[in-house]
Amino acid sequence: MELLSFEAPVTLLADSLRRRGWRMTTAESCTGGLVAAACTALAGSSDWFERGFVTYTNEAKSQLLGVDAALFERVGAVSEEVARAMVQGALKAAPVQLAVAVTGIAGPGGAVPGKPVGTVWLAWGTAAGVWAECLHLPGDRDAVRGASVMAALRGLIRAAQT
Repeated sequence: MELLSFEAPVTLLADSLRRRGWRMTTAESCTGGLVAAACTALAGSSDWFERGFVTYTNEAKSQLLGVDAALFERVGAVSEEVARAMVQGALKAAPVQLAVAVTGIAGPGGAVPGKPVGTVWLAWGTAAGVWAECLHLPGDRDAVRGASVMAALRGLIRAAQT
């Protein structure tokens, strides 16, 4: 997956954030920091990108983002509830106006009943609220992660433009 392929949406995101005077953060699990890497590949991203949290384990999600450990037992890490908790935690942990969270099963293993490989939950948050979306993405690990990054960027752009 080439980060340059995200240049156009990241440029649009950067322009939208700069116009509003906003900064953003990421909270990533299955993408392992790829959303943050795509954002910071653009020169001048320090104007609008604050920080990224790579919380690959449940313990990291709890420690860094304050996700209630009971959620993992109740609904699993790949869930709307956890994605929402991740984005809310990121908004609290960073001096930003916009956050995105990604949690999913990129494969090739990790599937559980009801959550096949390619299941990804994303959440976005601002002061106006939090919204989430579930994707069922086809392809191998790289394809799932790349499509997740693109979906995260599209949601960030939508939030920064409203």
